[in-house]
Amino acid sequence: MAILRRTRSVAIVGASDNPARASYFVATYLLSTSPYDVYFVNPRIREVLGRPVYPSLAELPVVPDLVDVFRAHDALPAVLQETVDVGARTLWLQLGLRHDQVAADGEAAGLEVVMDRCLKIEHARFHGGLHLAGFDTGVISSRRRHA
Repeated sequence: MAILRRTRSVAIVGASDNPARASYFVATYLLSTSPYDVYFVNPRIREVLGRPVYPSLAELPVVPDLVDVFRAHDALPAVLQETVDVGARTLWLQLGLRHDQVAADGEAAGLEVVMDRCLKIEHARFHGGLHLAGFDTGVISSRRRHA
């Protein structure tokens, strides 16, 4: 929660313009629900949700506070190096991404590292509940529904 509170800008590395991809869903959520300035990084596309996509973290117009990663396991060491080189504070590896060496190297370089967590889910959990294809029904009960 402390990371989410002090974050002002997020760079989504591995952003996609495909609505079926998790990075697109997270981007849509962050743009519509969070106070963050959101930037997209992917050398293969030019635009996501009407916003420019940058080929690398180094080409962003700002230093992001948090780098949210949607890349393959083997690409994580290079993403870590880019994150350190631009001076970001947090490396966030999305659900399903875990790389213990990258985490150790990132922490040794002074980064906060989060692994195997979804930024959308964690933000929603701390800021108003899970909804919109999340999990909030608006009802808290231990009773089973009867048909």
